[in-house]
Amino acid sequence: MSKRLVEVFTAGCPLCDETVKVVRELACENCDVQVYDLRSGCATNICREKVAQYGIHRVPAVVVDGKLAGCCQKQQPVSREALVAAGIGQG
Repeated sequence: MSKRLVEVFTAGCPLCDETVKVVRELACENCDVQVYDLRSGCATNICREKVAQYGIHRVPAVVVDGKLAGCCQKQQPVSREALVAAGIGQG
């Protein structure tokens, strides 16, 4: 079974921290969770390139296997239910 890539984009806010916590709680052994803190950027600037590629306009934002989670597309709060619907934790 292939790994599911879960990318979380944050900026250090309490809501971002809670989203990371929930994603990690839901993640199964087949989930590869990557967290990008946009305040500090990344060594290769890949996180900012991904923001543009995925069309992220606010954080926290969650991307599962290259697709922005539905709640993040509609600029709704990230919820446990929305993350499960996006496929997180479903081995």
